[in-house]
Amino acid sequence: MTYRNRKRLALLILVVGLPIYGFLAVTIVTLFDRPPVAVELAIYVTLGIAWALPFRSIFRGIGQEPPPEEGGGQVAPATTQTPPEAQSK
Repeated sequence: MTYRNRKRLALLILVVGLPIYGFLAVTIVTLFDRPPVAVELAIYVTLGIAWALPFRSIFRGIGQEPPPEEGGGQVAPATTQTPPEAQSK
């Protein structure tokens, strides 16, 4: 998967998927009687980490500069032309 596609997919996951996941997590937890605060905190911390684990490979390196083969990194130096008078000598 190219860097550009991974970046777009990561944005889609964060903007669309994460709010849906958060809503579902809160909805499911509220279906049960309210547990003690420490247990509830542990549930939310676990769910907060669990959503990102399947997407680790997509998010890895997104905040960095794109690889050189995909338009990022170092720019090739400009070519210089020899003046015509120097070529004739």
